[in-house]
Amino acid sequence: MDDSKRKSDPNTRFYDPYQGIQVPIPVRNVYQLPTAPQYLFDEEARRSRRNLSDSLTFYTGCGYLAGAIGGGASGLVAGVKSFEPGDTTKLRVSRVLNSSGHAGRAWGNRLGIIGLIYAGMESGAMALRDVDDVWNSVAAGLGTGAVYRAARGVRSAAVAGAFGGVLVGAAVTAKQAMKRYVPI
Repeated sequence: MDDSKRKSDPNTRFYDPYQGIQVPIPVRNVYQLPTAPQYLFDEEARRSRRNLSDSLTFYTGCGYLAGAIGGGASGLVAGVKSFEPGDTTKLRVSRVLNSSGHAGRAWGNRLGIIGLIYAGMESGAMALRDVDDVWNSVAAGLGTGAVYRAARGVRSAAVAGAFGGVLVGAAVTAKQAMKRYVPI
């Protein structure tokens, strides 16, 4: 493949670590790297959704990150409210950092667990129904809320399940509306 074809091919990029150095062998063909995702099996390339391990990682990580940020902000406010008139700057900073760290960890852990349960429920619903649609997400939200609050009793689990189902249904509807009405 000559240089003109390499430059016009959008799926490859030319990388030459020996650029500017006289090398006796032609190394240009060795460093023609693809930029599109590569898969080992064709089934992986054809699927349109994440698999279970990808979902577990994504939802747990996003949940923990969102919880840590929200809890950190909440802890910041609580730390500032706990200032006393005689506190030094060092003590005030310490209060804010301790409060933010504690609340951030607690919220992050809670939302991370909710993301973990949701990923398992969604993958389970998809495996049971053998269909990939919106109802899997709604059922996963309903199940996640119920399982997360199951230790507090049947009534609490039912309310949390209904809340989770409605919340996920609203999120999926908003996502579809954004795709349809907002050109990106």
